[in-house]
Amino acid sequence: QVQLVESGGGLVQAGGSLRLSCAASGRTFSSYSMGWFRQAPGKEREFVAVISRNGGITYYTDSVKGRFTISRDNAKTTVFLRMNSLKPEDTAVYYCAAKGGPLSGRYLSSNLYDYWGQGTQVTVSS
Repeated sequence: QVQLVESGGGLVQAGGSLRLSCAASGRTFSSYSMGWFRQAPGKEREFVAVISRNGGITYYTDSVKGRFTISRDNAKTTVFLRMNSLKPEDTAVYYCAAKGGPLSGRYLSSNLYDYWGQGTQVTVSS
């Protein structure tokens, strides 16, 4: 069992930056691939980024490439999402998610992930 708690969301102006954190419970954090998803009002939850168990492999959705960076600290059982050059269309609730084992080719699918956090709101004003 893994419990995930996100933090770091807030209100920021367009062009600004935020760093989201997701703290995980348990001693098996390094055995999980970790992802970030987001859900805007009236829209489906969408994939944002994912990182492999040792942090060596990352993938991003096209709309955030070059602006967002996912990273992890296995010693601190925490995954991060650094978000730069934020745009109003980045406004959403951001969720972290854990998938046991290595990355799968289906990492885009929310159904692949075993555990989810409660989400943190990110609002970008224009």
